[in-house]
Amino acid sequence: MRQAALSLTILLLGAAAVAEPRAPELEALQRRLLQGWNTWNNPSVLSHVLMPEGLSLSVTFRKKRGGPYWLRDSYIANLHSTFPETIHPGPHASDGSYSEVELEWEGMKATVRSATDGENLVILFTPHAWPVEPHVLLLETGLLWNRKGSVWREGEGIVAAAGGRTIAIGSTAIPAVVPLPVKGPYLAHRSDEPVGFFTGEPRTLEEIEAVLETRRKEVAKRPQRYGELAEAYEAMQTLFAWSTVYDAANDRALTPVSRVWNETWGGYIIFDWDTYFTAWMLALDQKDLAFSNAIAMTGGVTERGFVPNLEASWGRKSFDRSQPPVGSLACKAIYDRHPEKWFLEEVYPGLLSWNRWWPEARDNQGYLSWGSDPHPRGMEPNTKKAAKWESGLDNSPLFDDAVFNEEIHVLELASAGLMGLYVADCQHLAEIARILGRDDEAREVESRGERYAEKLRTLWDDETGMFRDRDLTTGEFTPRVAPTHFYPLIAKVATPEQAERMVREHLLNPEELGGEWMIPSIARSDPAFPDNSYWRGRIWAPMNFLVYLGLRNYDLPEARKELVDKSLRLMMKEWRANRRVYENYNATTGVGGDVRNSASFYSWGALLGFMSLMEQGYY
Repeated sequence: MRQAALSLTILLLGAAAVAEPRAPELEALQRRLLQGWNTWNNPSVLSHVLMPEGLSLSVTFRKKRGGPYWLRDSYIANLHSTFPETIHPGPHASDGSYSEVELEWEGMKATVRSATDGENLVILFTPHAWPVEPHVLLLETGLLWNRKGSVWREGEGIVAAAGGRTIAIGSTAIPAVVPLPVKGPYLAHRSDEPVGFFTGEPRTLEEIEAVLETRRKEVAKRPQRYGELAEAYEAMQTLFAWSTVYDAANDRALTPVSRVWNETWGGYIIFDWDTYFTAWMLALDQKDLAFSNAIAMTGGVTERGFVPNLEASWGRKSFDRSQPPVGSLACKAIYDRHPEKWFLEEVYPGLLSWNRWWPEARDNQGYLSWGSDPHPRGMEPNTKKAAKWESGLDNSPLFDDAVFNEEIHVLELASAGLMGLYVADCQHLAEIARILGRDDEAREVESRGERYAEKLRTLWDDETGMFRDRDLTTGEFTPRVAPTHFYPLIAKVATPEQAERMVREHLLNPEELGGEWMIPSIARSDPAFPDNSYWRGRIWAPMNFLVYLGLRNYDLPEARKELVDKSLRLMMKEWRANRRVYENYNATTGVGGDVRNSASFYSWGALLGFMSLMEQGYY
C-alpha cells in the first residue's frame, strides 16, 4: 500500500515529486525570478499573484442573469475563437510593474490596468461600455498552489497573512453586499463605474491613476533603446511578459508557447525547439528567464538520453520521439551573451546525451531520418504520424510520399534539414565542451559532425542547385523544395558558390520561396502550397530564422537584408492591426488570423522581429 501511495503521489505531482536538488545558481535564479507581483497564474491574465507567497488577486465578472454566468479564466486567444472573452493585450513590464489589457465580454468593454508601488499593487478597472444590466465586478482573493497562510474578509476590505506578512486589500468604493458562491474572500462592485483595488494603505482613484501613469511611462521608455526597432522590441517583450507563468509542479518560471496550450495540457507544456528559440530571444535582456527556459527544456531529457518533443504536466513526455536539435545552437548563443559557465555545466550533460542519441536511434544508411520509437508511453509511437511530429513540421508535404519503416522506426527519407541542424549541433556542442575543458568529448562530437557533413554533401543536387531530401527506398531525390533545404548553410556545409546559387534560384525566386511575404513552408509552385494549412504553404518564423542563421555564414548581404526586412514587416503587420504575434502566417496575404490553426499569441512568432535586432547588432 505504501508503494502504491508513493506511485500515486509521483503520478499526481509529476517530475517535481522525484526532482533532484537544484544547483545553487539555479536555485538563486528562481528565487530572483519568483519575487513580487506579476501575472504568474496561467488560467487568467487578470490574475495578479504575489510571489513567493502565492497570494492571488483576480479580477472576475458575474452576470446577473443568463449564461455564461462567470468570467473567471481570461486568455489572449484567437480573435475568431470560441472563447467568450476577447483580450487585447497592452503593455506588460517583464517584472510585473505595469500591465494593461482591454477586455470585451458579454456586452461589456473595459480596460484593466495594474502597477506596483514598492511592495504594493494597485489595479484599476475602467469600463467603456456595458449591457443594460451591468455585470458584477469581483476581486477574488486566495492563496494558490497550497501556499501556507490565511485570507479573510474584515469590514469593507480583506486581510491576508502569508509568508510572515500581513497584507491589507481594499477598494476605492464601498463593496456591495452580494452573496455569491465564491470560495475565498472577495469584493463586489458595479461594473459600470471605475473601481480601483489596492494593497497596503487606502488609495483614491486619483492616487491609483498617478501610480499607473508613472509605471506606464517607465514601460514606454524601455523600448526606445532599440531605436527604429523599438516597436518590434515592444511586441516581443509584451508577448513574453504575458506568456511567462509559474510552473508550480517544478517551482520555476517558464515562458511557454501560449497560456491556452498550457491549459489544454492541464498546467504547462514546453516544446523542444519552441522553448530553445524563446530562451534565445529572452537572452537579449532577460538573462535569468532565458536560463530558466533553456535549463527546463534540456532537463526534460528522457531515460534514453534525448530531449523530447514535449514535456507537460503530470510527468508527460513524448518518450517515443524528439524534435529538431537546436539546443546547442541556442545554448551557445545564450552563453555568448551571458558567459556564465554554470549555465553551460547545467545544460551540457543533456545536450551531449541528446547528440549521441541521434546516430544511435535515427541513422538510416548513413544519413539521419526522422522517426518514432515503439515506446509504451509514446503518443502514437512507431508510426509515420509521430515521425512527422518529430520533425516539428507535422503535416508538411515533405513527408507525403515517405515510407515509414516500422522495423528501424524511421522514415525512409534522408533529411537535408535534419542533417544540417545535426551537424551544426555537433559544431556548437564541441565549442561548449571545450569551454568546459571536455576536450576528449569535443573531439568525439566533432568527429560525428564531420562524418555526417560528408554524407550531407551527397544530398547536393547540382541539376537543380539545391540540397535535397533523398527517398531511401528508390535512392532518388524528392521533388519538393522547402526552407529546410537551406539548413546545411547553418553547418557551413555548402560552398560559397552553392549558397549563392540556392539563394538566386530558389530563396529569392518568386515562383518558389521568394515573393512579397517570405518564406513559405513549401515552394509556391508545389501542389500543396494552396492548402494554406499549417506547414502546407504557410510562413513559419522558425524557418525564416534558421534560414537567416545559414545566410549569416556567407557573404550574401542582399539576401539577408531582404529576408530580415520582409520578416519584420510580416510580424508588424498583425501587431499594429490587432496586437497579435501569430504562430504562422498566410504566404499570399501576410495575414495570421485567416485560419483557426494559427495561435494568435505564440512565442516563436517573435523570431520574425528578433532577426532585425540581430542584424542591427543589438544581439
